[in-house]
Amino acid sequence: MATFLYRLGRLAFRRRHVVALIWVALLTLAGVGAASAPAAGSTSFSVPGTEAQKAFDLLEQRFPGMSADGATARVVFKAPTGEKMTDADHKKSVRKTVDELADGSEVASVADPYQANAVSKDGTIAYASVKYKVSGMELEDATRDALEEAAQDARDTGLTVEVGGDALQTTPETGATEVIGIAVAAVVLVITFGSLIAAGLPLLTALIGVGIGVSAITALAGALDLGSTTSTLATMIGLAVGIDYALFIVSRYRAELAEGREREEAAGRAVGTAGSAVVFAGLTVVIALVGLAVVNIPMLTKMGVAAAGTVAIAVLIALTMIPALLGYAGRKVRPAGEKSRFLGGARAARKASSGRARPNLGTRWASFVVRRPVAVLLLGVLGLGAAAVPAGSLELGLGDDGSQPTSTTQRRAYDLLSEGFGPGFNGPLTVVVDAQASDAPKDAVTQVGDDIKGLKDVGTVTPATYNKSGDTATITVIPDSKPSSVTTEDLVHGIRDTGTDIKADTGADVLVTGTTAMNIDTSQKLNDALIPYLVLVVGLAFLLLIVVFRSILVPLKAALGFLLSVTAALGAVVAVFQWGWLAGLMGVEETGPVMSMMPIFMIGVVFGLAMDYEVFLVTRMREAYVHGEKPSQAVVTGFRYGARVVTAAAVIMMAVFAGFIGSGESMIKMIGFGLAIAVFFDAFVVRMAIVPAVLALLGKKAWWLPKWLDRVLPNVDVEGEGLRTASEPDGSPDPDEKRELVKV
Repeated sequence: MATFLYRLGRLAFRRRHVVALIWVALLTLAGVGAASAPAAGSTSFSVPGTEAQKAFDLLEQRFPGMSADGATARVVFKAPTGEKMTDADHKKSVRKTVDELADGSEVASVADPYQANAVSKDGTIAYASVKYKVSGMELEDATRDALEEAAQDARDTGLTVEVGGDALQTTPETGATEVIGIAVAAVVLVITFGSLIAAGLPLLTALIGVGIGVSAITALAGALDLGSTTSTLATMIGLAVGIDYALFIVSRYRAELAEGREREEAAGRAVGTAGSAVVFAGLTVVIALVGLAVVNIPMLTKMGVAAAGTVAIAVLIALTMIPALLGYAGRKVRPAGEKSRFLGGARAARKASSGRARPNLGTRWASFVVRRPVAVLLLGVLGLGAAAVPAGSLELGLGDDGSQPTSTTQRRAYDLLSEGFGPGFNGPLTVVVDAQASDAPKDAVTQVGDDIKGLKDVGTVTPATYNKSGDTATITVIPDSKPSSVTTEDLVHGIRDTGTDIKADTGADVLVTGTTAMNIDTSQKLNDALIPYLVLVVGLAFLLLIVVFRSILVPLKAALGFLLSVTAALGAVVAVFQWGWLAGLMGVEETGPVMSMMPIFMIGVVFGLAMDYEVFLVTRMREAYVHGEKPSQAVVTGFRYGARVVTAAAVIMMAVFAGFIGSGESMIKMIGFGLAIAVFFDAFVVRMAIVPAVLALLGKKAWWLPKWLDRVLPNVDVEGEGLRTASEPDGSPDPDEKRELVKV
């Protein structure tokens, strides 16, 4: 592989005009496609195989036009102190609001509070239920505006009015955080390379790659049912790996220049060596993202595949466009160790000429770890183990309006409903009774209602509503506890257990659905898929890394180190968002269960990035070992060339993810914190401390591979052994080449 990529790098360097035109043409084509495509809606959300989804599908069949999965809104009214919602003036204001709400093309129905018995016992709070024909993410902006305007008109009459439900749900805006991440990336790259030109190349290529990927997603959104949220993950991951991969190749190019190689040769060798690491690192990310299909939630599968496509584009750009741009940059990209005069290059040159230059920080740190491997290993493992302790108390769930910041109207509506009607009112359960196979459908439905009333934590059970044929009914159950509580989850399971007995007696199927039940089922499905997903992703990556490193213990160490870092990161998430530690500092207003998607999302994203750092850092070590260095010295050599780059890449990723902590959305805040802390643990504790300590302890055993397996495995030559020539028996540059003037 190294030889093929070496030739590709040299070809791209020589034919830079053609390569640049191809990528510009692809960007233009994708942009035109995105501009001419219809606006993306939200992908239809379904969770195949869950009881809640089966009930939704049954309602669509038996209650046509009901819009079982349509958006809902609750407009909550509260009378001023000393007054009641039953006062004539307030009744008039509410009914005027109801009329305004009903005047909309996407509105299915609006319930008048005074006809639907939706006034609290003390008469101070009332609510109007609005049902829409489409899901919350598919509502038009005009519909949302009409809802907010109707609420504001009611406020103008002196009432307190808040709006809850998923009708106001929108895609979180992340543009500002992306700008912050790019700005931090620019600063880190300039410090790392000491050159504005060299720093600009990874940013430019990453933006082009993300532009092509996101534009292609937008262009295909209608045909493939890709929602507006699909591009969010693609942007985040594409930007991350795009900068990383270009950073790796530019860094190796500068190192090759420092060895005295001519620029075209340096570009070829950079792509042949670092490019090989990029290919395999990209494959691990693709495996992790495509592996999301294991969960069997179509929306997650589409998001993973779309993001994987963006990663593939980032790999191709790094292998072709980076050497082409290096050809354009010429002498402006300096050898490693050299900086422009503007960034202190003159000082560095004086130090070098005076002999005062000392080993870089990566070399000094690796030398320390090699001398004290046991102490560093114990400290790293114990530290991550302590951080992972809270993960043992992990509780998973999906957020509702109760987890929103108190500054939002959804949260205030949630609190008003809890005040007037009890906490369980925010999470009603819809019990669907399919009595088509029953001899006495109404008797079966009556038995269901009576049995549910006898369960614990049941506040209210409404009378059954039948379909036209009378063989299917719905019953609404209001729990006593809030939607995200363990008690409500137990009630859902209790109703389902009761339904099993009823089916045996009457032949009627009892299904529980609704937003709360769907959240519970989705959480359970994600939880059940966690181990298979982990086995698939880590297993395939383990096999891939065996091919890359030609070792058993190095890939095993990489996988175990990742598991340690991701568990520690989950522990930190539990401590902050579930236990409330440092909640004020992080802006967490409401603690509660960790988002169900968080563990599997962290595994997918962090595993890909962690393997990036592992592959780039350890391939340098293996390259040095293959070229004759002792194992301990190879560790130091790997850090001499790779530590600075990996550190820069990790800092950039942490900055990108940490920018999301400032989001007003609690789920986005949790994702940002979780990914940022996971990258910190993996890059700086696992890769920078535990990995060199383990390799120092293992010595030559680290690179052991059974002979039979060595014969079977393909030789991908990641370390660039095939690039050595007869004139370079030890892998060092030819002396004449060192003396040759560097040409553009």
